[in-house]
Amino acid sequence: MATVVNTYARAFADVVIGSRLDVARTLAEAQQIAALADQSKELREVWDTPSIAAEQKRAVLDAIVQRAGLSRPVRNFVAVLIDKGRTRFLSEIVKQFAHDLNDRLGIAEAEVTTARELSAQERAELEADLSRVTGKTVRAKYEQNPALLGGAIARVGSTVYDGSVKGQLERIRQQLVSS
Repeated sequence: MATVVNTYARAFADVVIGSRLDVARTLAEAQQIAALADQSKELREVWDTPSIAAEQKRAVLDAIVQRAGLSRPVRNFVAVLIDKGRTRFLSEIVKQFAHDLNDRLGIAEAEVTTARELSAQERAELEADLSRVTGKTVRAKYEQNPALLGGAIARVGSTVYDGSVKGQLERIRQQLVSS
């Protein structure tokens, strides 16, 4: 499955970058149609049923595209998935597509947990620090956890940067135990 997901995501990213399409709009539209498919059992059944002709499946897609105002490249991308019987992977492909686009554009997604709500300036400074460390532009999602006591924990990909008070206290405790 991973190979299928990666292949289609990479191919669609090639089209978007190569054709100089609006990356944000194309990604948003792809996410929109993937969310629609995730939410509609009936739509998934139509697209996944082998006994329904591909023309009928594409007609359903065209009605959705027209109603939602989606672009032609997104329509064509989903049509290829329909024709190849890969619509059951749509959500995973779109997630990988977003990841591929971020890699190509030098963007890193970060999950930041803080003890308290950060001001806009504090967020900007934290994201700038993470950008310097990662060498990429950082887009962060924030959540709060008062158990951290203070500071922040940032996860960028598989790397965790722990600048929380709780983390610092734990490191001090480990040093004292090992001494």
